[in-house]
Amino acid sequence: MSNSLVLVINSGSSSLKFALIDTVTGEATLSGLGECFNLPEAVVSWKVNGEKHEFKLNGLDGHHQQAIDRIVALVDELGMKDDIVTIGHRVVHGGTKFSTTVHVDKQVMADIEALSDLAPLHNPAHVLGMRAAAKAFPSLSQFAVFDTAFHQTMPEKAYTYAISKEVCQQYNIRRYGAHGTSHYYVTREAAKRINKPVEASSFISVHLGNGASVCVVKNGESIDTSMGFTPLAGLMMGTRCGDIDPSILEYLLKKGWTPERLHKELVSNSGFLGVSGLTSDCRGIIEAMEAGNHDAKLAFEVFTYRAAKYIASYMVALDELDGIIFTGGIGENSLPVRREIMRLLKIFGYREDIAANEAARFGAEGVISQPNTPLAIVIPTNEEFVIAQQSLALFNAEA
Repeated sequence: MSNSLVLVINSGSSSLKFALIDTVTGEATLSGLGECFNLPEAVVSWKVNGEKHEFKLNGLDGHHQQAIDRIVALVDELGMKDDIVTIGHRVVHGGTKFSTTVHVDKQVMADIEALSDLAPLHNPAHVLGMRAAAKAFPSLSQFAVFDTAFHQTMPEKAYTYAISKEVCQQYNIRRYGAHGTSHYYVTREAAKRINKPVEASSFISVHLGNGASVCVVKNGESIDTSMGFTPLAGLMMGTRCGDIDPSILEYLLKKGWTPERLHKELVSNSGFLGVSGLTSDCRGIIEAMEAGNHDAKLAFEVFTYRAAKYIASYMVALDELDGIIFTGGIGENSLPVRREIMRLLKIFGYREDIAANEAARFGAEGVISQPNTPLAIVIPTNEEFVIAQQSLALFNAEA
């Protein structure tokens, strides 16, 4: 068994993803998902040797702890418990407080909770996972890897909002971004594919999933990204609205909406779901569009148009562009989405290689642009590998 296994935990408000990552190969020795937390149907599921297993959780609360306790029992049953070196946690928002991976202690957990206004769906749940993991694995160190950390290299002109300096400073208002571990990983993999040092490469990384963002990476560093003060900004997403005229918010508040109703509308009722009135799942949108549903077609068009606009606008940040990278659940698998975005970028010379685009799905990577045209490539992301590597690196440095 490898002596470099890291348990990676991504704890959400109603779910918990986990993976046991070999930091040498990047392979997941074991992975699974706890879902439907706080509901009667709460379960933990995992795969071993291709076979799916499921464990029902008890009651209507305490499911984060129950899920992690089941993971402890599982790795023990599989003879892997003693091979886990440390635990790495994904954390969405680190604000200005965290710009790198940190060792988790009580103060760090308190600081992450204090940033919950910036990621209310995520940060409190991350801390639940940390506390549960500390109880279940008392002898293991834990580390937090932040989605926002990669974007700390953005220049002032990219992260500054055009409101008063006093307000920005008082409330730490700036662009923070997210999906940093994904953008970090795929741009480094893309540099390998074109045989250039990442420090001399420039890419536009397009992470499309239920959450979606675009990031421009120059010489290996993030210099701009579409998500903003919170993960709500930028592209249209599964249930999130993305960029919106702030006057609309003021207008709805004047109409009697409460801040709570407004927040739910923008975060949970918008995006694919809001525009289509059908579903937040891109696959369902495409199926309905192909069946002739007008609103599904509109949702598809808004999503792809916004993505193409962001890609095009980020070209001004670069002296040269080595390629566009598609990643994330939609970016890796949705042929119609990639095809439409490339079509919208035709003025920049992008031309789809139809056969290659059709082949680059379901875990397969590949160049999807025609030869002798600007590069577009699909690279499956591996955020868990980044979290595991960075956690192990800090663990070794502290040893």
